[in-house]
Amino acid sequence: MVSRTPSRLGDFELVVCLAMSRLGEDAYGASLARVIEDRTGRSVSLGAVYKTLERLGAKGYCESEIGEPRAERGGRRRKHYRLTKTGQFALERTLADLDALRSPTDTSLEHPLEQPG
Repeated sequence: MVSRTPSRLGDFELVVCLAMSRLGEDAYGASLARVIEDRTGRSVSLGAVYKTLERLGAKGYCESEIGEPRAERGGRRRKHYRLTKTGQFALERTLADLDALRSPTDTSLEHPLEQPG
């Protein structure tokens, strides 16, 4: 079921959407995992990336398309992913929320929380 009103993205959904946005037409499972690892230093499994892409697709935030066969892949095709307009909106909304939290006018972040003793 496709969501009518875009919600905010979860943590890993946000990371995958940002990677998808960065890669453009070259966004496929392995390239997404690679750019996430390169940019964040975070090790990610291909399964986690595909599960997240599946969840984003079910929400209507991304869509996929099968590419042309590639000689270096033994004639196999890649499945390429891209954000939909709804997905782009959800990404922008989530980033705006994070920016609001980081705003220098937000005094609630000036005093870090103490660790429980």
